[in-house]
Amino acid sequence: MKDIQRMVLMFADGYSITDIAAAMNADWKTVKKYVDQEDFSEPFPQTPARASKLDPFKPVIQSWLAEDARVRRKQRHTAERIHQRLQEEYPDTYTLSYSAVQRYVKKVRAERASVQKGTLELDWPPGTAQVDFGTADVYWHRGDPPTTIKYLTVSFPFSNAGVLQYFPGETAECVVHGLQDIWQWMGGVPQRVIFDNATGVGRRMGEVIRYAELFERFQAHYGFEATFCNPEAGHEKGNVEAKVGYLRRTLMVPPPVLEDWASANQRVLPECERLWRRPHYKKGLPMAELFETDRENLRALPVRPFQPVRFTRVRTDGYGKFQLDGKHWYSSAPEWARQELVVQIGAFTVVPYTPDGTPISTHVRQYGDLRTDTIDPRTTLHRLSRNPGAFRNSPLRQWLPDGLVRTLDDYAREDLKGCLRALADLTERFGFEHALQALQEATRHHQISYADITVRATRMAYWEPSEVSPVDLNSYDSLIPEVTHD
Repeated sequence: MKDIQRMVLMFADGYSITDIAAAMNADWKTVKKYVDQEDFSEPFPQTPARASKLDPFKPVIQSWLAEDARVRRKQRHTAERIHQRLQEEYPDTYTLSYSAVQRYVKKVRAERASVQKGTLELDWPPGTAQVDFGTADVYWHRGDPPTTIKYLTVSFPFSNAGVLQYFPGETAECVVHGLQDIWQWMGGVPQRVIFDNATGVGRRMGEVIRYAELFERFQAHYGFEATFCNPEAGHEKGNVEAKVGYLRRTLMVPPPVLEDWASANQRVLPECERLWRRPHYKKGLPMAELFETDRENLRALPVRPFQPVRFTRVRTDGYGKFQLDGKHWYSSAPEWARQELVVQIGAFTVVPYTPDGTPISTHVRQYGDLRTDTIDPRTTLHRLSRNPGAFRNSPLRQWLPDGLVRTLDDYAREDLKGCLRALADLTERFGFEHALQALQEATRHHQISYADITVRATRMAYWEPSEVSPVDLNSYDSLIPEVTHD
């Protein structure tokens, strides 16, 4: 991926495909393939490659190579010496050939050598951006206690313009999601982006920078250069640090009330832009005018947007639940208990998939240090309809109105089973809210057979009553024979 990023950046800087192929010692067709590629989003994962027999020993090899950085060059490990040590220290389990170790050591050293080191100019050219996170309190509903959230801030030191996006955490998914939305709104991509060491996209460990794979794909997709601040060098991103505080004091005092993440992030961008009317603290011109120079130096947007999600494989427990981030549990469905599933992870959502790629449910992603359990009762409806006796202890009850719960509790087993089966089937056809409304109407009129509930839901979905004009009944009255009374 690093080679691909270099190809894309060189092509964006005006190098020809032939020049890039020569500079990187790569085939011309390979270079053309990647500079023409429009989407670097992570594809849906296929069956993983077979594990290597060297996998159990890779952490040991990496630790030895890391220790080499602190010793003299002539006393560092060669691939042959690593092979010998593994034979000596793991005589019962290490049975691999020297060539396997040699290939892996060569690969690790090549990756470390390809990491680009950069220093940060303090004379910021147009089209350069800085990125950092801030922390603030917001309200989701007036009168409720405040909630602490994060906000991604992007500043442009040349013009001193800045924008923000609200997020529940500081993960790579949040960074990628926020940057893409901001760049799409601006209509271009910064040529260079400077990150703090704690923004989720990667981390500097001494002289080595390790990026998250999602960010590497994002960087290749948009074709920009990424730089990390040097340790203890806050002046290298002083502009964005000042902007984090300024935006909080200006736009978040008092704490704002957010309706939902999407609408709040859409609304805050023009609010940030209105702040650019101020003159630049040093240049005297309005920041909005200076930002036009920044805008002129942005790279063009790719044809297709990036999908700011990553995929991982999880193993479910006996209830069909799986764990992410070491402390947050999510439900799939009981029928997927003790199986391996692919899960899509975004900034705001977690989506488990069946092995054929069908989404099971969509969960709100959880953040924080405390354990959470997120359950979508709708995924248990079919199992519950086959075992209606479990309804009294089902999480589904929390999703149903109290009056409906009391009504269902009074039904005989077969009546309850029919109601739950109808709710399960109609949820798949029309969605949970529509199915629930149909079930409520059916119980209100004591028409609770499976057929009655299904007909009612279908009519509610497709039939809209229209206003009926008054009917003249005189013509019908004339047909009624007169009755004479003696």
